[in-house]
Amino acid sequence: MACVITSISSNSGKTLLSILLISWLKSINKTVQTFKAGPDYLDPQQLTAVSNKPCRNLDLILSGKSWVLENFNHFGGLTDYSFVEGVMGLFDGIGSSSKGSTAELAKVLNLPVVLIVDARGQAASLAALIKGFREHDKKLKIAGVVLNNVQTHRHEKILLEVLDQINIKSLGSLPFCKELYLPARHLGLAPAHEILDLEIKVKKWASIAKDYLDIESFRKLLLPPESNSNSINFLRKKESEFIHPIAIAEDEAFHFRYQETKELLEENGMPTITWRPLANEQIPNEAKGLIIPGGFPEQHANQLSNSTKSLNSIKMFSKKFPIYAECGGMMLLGKSIFDLEGREHSMAGILPFKAKKGNLEIGYREAISKNKSPITNAGDKLTGHEFHRWEIINERYDSKLNSIWDIKGWNIEIKNEGFCNHLIHASWIHLHWASSPLILENWKRSVMKSA
Repeated sequence: MACVITSISSNSGKTLLSILLISWLKSINKTVQTFKAGPDYLDPQQLTAVSNKPCRNLDLILSGKSWVLENFNHFGGLTDYSFVEGVMGLFDGIGSSSKGSTAELAKVLNLPVVLIVDARGQAASLAALIKGFREHDKKLKIAGVVLNNVQTHRHEKILLEVLDQINIKSLGSLPFCKELYLPARHLGLAPAHEILDLEIKVKKWASIAKDYLDIESFRKLLLPPESNSNSINFLRKKESEFIHPIAIAEDEAFHFRYQETKELLEENGMPTITWRPLANEQIPNEAKGLIIPGGFPEQHANQLSNSTKSLNSIKMFSKKFPIYAECGGMMLLGKSIFDLEGREHSMAGILPFKAKKGNLEIGYREAISKNKSPITNAGDKLTGHEFHRWEIINERYDSKLNSIWDIKGWNIEIKNEGFCNHLIHASWIHLHWASSPLILENWKRSVMKSA
């Protein structure tokens, strides 16, 4: 019943193996539902682009066990095959613990794991590495190992003998070659829209999968969970409610969004409309709310700064309708962004700060709201995730703006964060709307009150 693709550490080849398997399944006209452990946006984009079916996040910290199980069993049972791509190394969770790790998710879903190992520079030491992972948690079943970056046929023969000595099944050996290179950026893999000649690559990846992977074993490992035809509970709208369209910023600058967000809104009387700030578009007139997700605005800062129609549209919209902005979306609302070369570019100027490159901020955050925003009331408790290399400077609060909440996480002290009033929620924190009824209900009230 499906499996989890995992690894010894990050950058070992999890997404590469996932893409190869999807490409092979497409070549034999089979459908596949992919899932991604944790709060990642970029890897799911890659899996979605190759499979032509939205990859769905399974995050025990953000969404909870019951939501994860319900979604996996529902969506995973709707296709010919299904699998989960893990996050980081198998046991890596919050801080030094395994809480929220791929291992914990595999046990919750009762799935075997497939380890992909970067074999560069390895021979007999591979045995100690794999045995350590096997013995660390005997409740996990390691179905087999895929070797990545195998240098030569001689190297492969050595590694296969090592796996045989410790009674671990080999599920394939991937060579070190340019066709298996996936470009990366400062937060992980490059966004899916940067993949050139995707269909040509998919055909090549399918061929590589057939040549270098144990296809017959994967046919069994990728079988989907038993179909659960029950629809997901998205707090369906009441028949008496009006329709309130929501604009969502979607272009090459803003694309960090969970698939379920749109589904959630549309199930609750809020059909979504795509708005492209980079195209210098005005926010659609029919929109009664605006969501600006994270992304890479710094890479497009000059073009955004010159999109005066878009920026002026945000200023006008912010005076009447609710705006929810995460991370890069919040940066768009500030005074300016310093791009990767240190040049300053003006933004919407709604929030009183400038954004420049800073230290990496990453981890789950517990947030307790201090003030009302379009999605919070004072005292509300939410769990989110922070992941960026930016900081805000020259920030200030006045009678028109408050901080949203106090946040805390592993190895960080409690601090106040975000900007809000009754129409604006802007924060570094990414939230998973679909698993939090509180967010949806507050947003609905804000939208209906302003419409």
